[in-house]
Amino acid sequence: MPGKVLILMGSANDADTMRGAADVLEKYGIPYEMTVASAHRAPERTRLLAQNAEREGFSVVIAGAGAAAHLAGLVAAESVLPVIGVPLSGSALYGFDALLSTVQMPAGIPVATVAIGKAGAQNAGHLAAQILSVAVPELREKVRAHRKTLADALEEAAKKLS
Repeated sequence: MPGKVLILMGSANDADTMRGAADVLEKYGIPYEMTVASAHRAPERTRLLAQNAEREGFSVVIAGAGAAAHLAGLVAAESVLPVIGVPLSGSALYGFDALLSTVQMPAGIPVATVAIGKAGAQNAGHLAAQILSVAVPELREKVRAHRKTLADALEEAAKKLS
């Protein structure tokens, strides 16, 4: 059984987008928990979630936030678990501000950063699966099977265009 994934989001309004990560994890059979946390509005709650994640059996954290987007960085500062940041749109800059806030971490406190929005949330789920698959060969085979499905779908689309 792979480790659990903790999915955090800066606002309940982000749930539809972050559901993409949860859907991917479900397809791989990876257990997860999803909750709201904020680096700015509830920093102590967020700090405790990050500090206790490893003890509670989580192996990876996915953190999605928009605007100033310090959620993933705060989690990375408070935990040694791998953190995947999902920049979310919703501000006047359509997520570009969140992308820069998430990706520009200081040396020594990394946050893996994926694309802005729904594609990023889904990729965060896939990246979490790949991270966990290092220790779980059966999960690695599921990742390989998913990649084959993508390649097969592309081949089928190419045939239809010919």
